Amino acid sequence: MAHELSLPPARRTVVAGNRNLDTSAIWRARTDLAACLRMAARLGLEEGICNHFSAVVPGHPDLFLVNRLGWAFAEATASSLLICTMDGQVVAGDGVPEATAFFIHACLHRQDPRIGAAFHTHMPNATALSMTAGPPFVWAGQTALKFYGRIAVDEAYNGLALDTREGDRIAAALGGCDILFMKNHGVMVCAPTIAEAWDDLYYLERAAEVQVKAMSTGRPLVAVSPQVASDTARQMREGDAQSARLHLESICRILDRSEPEYRG
Repeated sequence: MAHELSLPPARRTVVAGNRNLDTSAIWRARTDLAACLRMAARLGLEEGICNHFSAVVPGHPDLFLVNRLGWAFAEATASSLLICTMDGQVVAGDGVPEATAFFIHACLHRQDPRIGAAFHTHMPNATALSMTAGPPFVWAGQTALKFYGRIAVDEAYNGLALDTREGDRIAAALGGCDILFMKNHGVMVCAPTIAEAWDDLYYLERAAEVQVKAMSTGRPLVAVSPQVASDTARQMREGDAQSARLHLESICRILDRSEPEYRG
């Protein structure tokens, strides 16, 4: 199901030019993104080789990191990630991005500077909610309230994103929100940092999982009031960036003990 990106041969060339793409900040971003990919694989949040995470390259807002075509999340390492321009040129790395990865992520990063990281998955429970009629959440679970007021829904599934038109449409559907439920498809999680994207991705799937289980009982779900939902969401957002960083550091420690090669 993965699709190779069709680019002229010249754009497949690694051309770093005069850029310094080997700074400590960039290596930290590479390591953090590889850790997220590895942990997502452990938790069953990926689908084969078809999902993709990206992050803007520190110091280079016109470039982004993304996992390479043909590699599963569990194989990701810091050095295996590609650095690409917004028009698809591979600036550093061996390989090419998967086609839909490029067209979706490049459009998001190019059109919305607040998006420092964008994680796209077909993780099972959130994707299940993307297949149901109406809004994905009924705001009956505390974890879900983390996302109250932050979710957009793309109602118009239009096939694979194999050109900029579909990428632009998806970016427009996100609007000013952080989370996009893509009907009949999956989810896109966008955040200022890699840590915040990971934190949201993890808790989004957990929130979806408990709602799917509650719905499976056949009993009515008890939603909280809009005022309580709004107040709780505000409480959860206070200190969220620091909590997200601690969350990411915890998964790095776990991986350091069992899969330290992700740093390579």
